Amino acid sequence: MRVLLTGMSGTGKSTLVHELRRRGHVAYDADDDGFSEPRADGRWSWRADAVAALLAESLDGGVLFFAGCSEEQAALPFDRRVLLTVPRDELVLRLGTRTSNPYGRSPAEREQVLADLDAVEPLLRRSADLVLSTIAPVPEVADALLAFLGEPPAYS
Repeated sequence: MRVLLTGMSGTGKSTLVHELRRRGHVAYDADDDGFSEPRADGRWSWRADAVAALLAESLDGGVLFFAGCSEEQAALPFDRRVLLTVPRDELVLRLGTRTSNPYGRSPAEREQVLADLDAVEPLLRRSADLVLSTIAPVPEVADALLAFLGEPPAYS
């Protein structure tokens, strides 16, 4: 099963990928694992050919998690789409204080993320099989995701 974890910058995609990896799951982050590249307009896009190749690999019946948010995701063969979301004020706080990724700290980037929250997140909600609030502690978010997929609980 190929599961897309998507949402605006700052919703916890990378953090959830780390938790899933810690639990032994196969999980990729579009930004951290080399699947993203800058576009001429300053935004980022996925290297769709590389993502498609990854998704086509045999998983021996396992689950592959892929985290990111890009226009290219609509055309890729994910079996489940999971939207990660947080309230606007929490998103602004996270963008301003996170240390693992500087994106969203500049006023222009933060404005872009908030504009995407208004324009893009509703589209993602419509295509999502599951919407998860990442206000909860990360292990709880991971537990909810895995329960939705019918995966056994972690023995952290």
